[in-house]
Order: sequence, then C-alpha cells, then structure tokens
Amino acid sequence: AGPNAQRGRLRSLALLNGGLFVETQRPHLLQKLLRSPLGPAMARLLGRRRFGQSFSQVFAPGHQPSALELDEFWALIAHADGQLLAPRLLGYIDERVRNRERWVGALINSPLPLRFINGLLDPISGAHMVRRYRELVPAADVVELADIGHYPQCEAPGRVLAAYLEFAERLSADPGIR
Repeated sequence: AGPNAQRGRLRSLALLNGGLFVETQRPHLLQKLLRSPLGPAMARLLGRRRFGQSFSQVFAPGHQPSALELDEFWALIAHADGQLLAPRLLGYIDERVRNRERWVGALINSPLPLRFINGLLDPISGAHMVRRYRELVPAADVVELADIGHYPQCEAPGRVLAAYLEFAERLSADPGIR
C-alpha cells in the first residue's frame, strides 16, 4: 500500500469491457436463448463444441482462443454442471435494467478517478459502449484497444496491465488524490 492508501477505502476504479449501459449492450444469440423460456433446455444442450463456437465469436479475429484455452474455459464453466446455472446467472442483465439509474449515476457522479479499458472489437460492449461512456461520464479516461474483443484480460493481458499500471502510477504521483 502506498502512502495515500487507507485500509478498506477505494481510491480509484478501473473497468474492463462490460455492459455498463444496458441501452447499448448487444447480447449474443446464446445469451438471448439462455434468457428465454427455452433457457433451461438450452443449458442442458450446451456442450463444449457449441460453447466454443459461441464464446469464440466475442474474441477479436486476431486473438481467437486456442482449442486448449476453450477446453479450459469450458472446464471451469461445466464444473459440477455449472452450465446449467447459465439461465439464472444471466439475470444480471435484468438487474442492469432495474438498477440502471442508480448504477449509471454512481459512474457519472463518482468521486473516484475512473479508467475504462475497452476492446473496441467486442460485439457485445465494444466501440459503441465507449461512445456512450464518453457521452455520459465527465472527463472520461478511456484506453481503447482497437484490435481486441470482449476479454481484453485474456486477449492482451500485457496491454491491459500496462494501461492499469500507467493509471495507478499517475494517481500515486498526484498529491490531490487521497
């Protein structure tokens, strides 16, 4: 912890790709199906192959996951039949609708320094999300990863780390941030 750190108190916030603004999120077909009344049946039919095809579509063309990486992602999701929980887990989309004003208000009015690191080729929350973020968040600090998709932490971990460390270094050098 640096000299300005206070135990248990947030001093800044870095965000990665995500559906911050429900009005701009573009759910993937599989997400739509899993949220529908067919969701439980779809979850039972979801296997490694179908998952891999759908999941790969949110990665940028130059950063597609390997077969081994897809196997590992699937193993994490399918552990103890976890894929069967997908319809319920996607309830976060409805939570975004219910809580939009409060959650977006927290971003817009945040007293904390914010940085948004975003893969622009993300079909769910890419360049269109960045445009909306810049419209709503005053003095938006955005790092745009032009050739990256939905999972910048997997597609370009070094670039994400560099963007975060630059943010943290700038904040630690700023005596006005306590």
